[in-house]
Amino acid sequence: MDIQLQHDPAATDDLALIGRAADGDLAAFEALMRRHNQQLYRAARSILRDESEAEDAVQEAWWKAYGHLRDFRAEARPATWLTRIAINEALMRRRRNKTREALIQSAYQSPHEHDPMPTHAPDTEAPASAGPDQMAWRAELRRRLERRIDELPDLYRTVFVLRAVDDMPAAEVALVLGLPEATVRVRFMRARRLLQAALQPDFDPRAAGAFSFAGQRCDRIVAGVLARVRAAGG
Repeated sequence: MDIQLQHDPAATDDLALIGRAADGDLAAFEALMRRHNQQLYRAARSILRDESEAEDAVQEAWWKAYGHLRDFRAEARPATWLTRIAINEALMRRRRNKTREALIQSAYQSPHEHDPMPTHAPDTEAPASAGPDQMAWRAELRRRLERRIDELPDLYRTVFVLRAVDDMPAAEVALVLGLPEATVRVRFMRARRLLQAALQPDFDPRAAGAFSFAGQRCDRIVAGVLARVRAAGG
């Protein structure tokens, strides 16, 4: 399925970068990573709900993408292909983490215990509040929105992040997640309603600032992937 690939200048530029990177141009591959890191990170984090895990998932996704650059056939936009790889990696990590937690719980729970053990410690870190009042308030609103998004059911969270935070078209989200477009639209609508119910009535959430992608995080992902490529002789 080709989503407006021929009419999308950014997608055309991505194809050129993919072609150069497939021929061993690491500068082109770095440019491709920096262009799409934020979207891949947000998608992975929407599934894993952990910043460190999401970074690792994105690095692994880029490594896998690098190994298959020559296999890309432009059946969808490059951004869609890359996001799908990141989502698949995040889903695999989440399944692996759940399996590990279940094994740990089984090992430490006596045969007579039926209540599940907590899988993580409560978050006790106080949010930072430095800076001018307005900046602090905006930061607090963003944190509140991020927490509420994290609390969305798995069914809705990734759809909401891809649609509202990354502004991905519904048709493209459907392709990435392997869902009918109608299902994507319904889940997005329900996610919005859940968020509106959870937030203050007078707070109109604008999600574009949520899960901001700091330059250092992008640099870490790029450096990690390039080091791995160079170590492999790429």
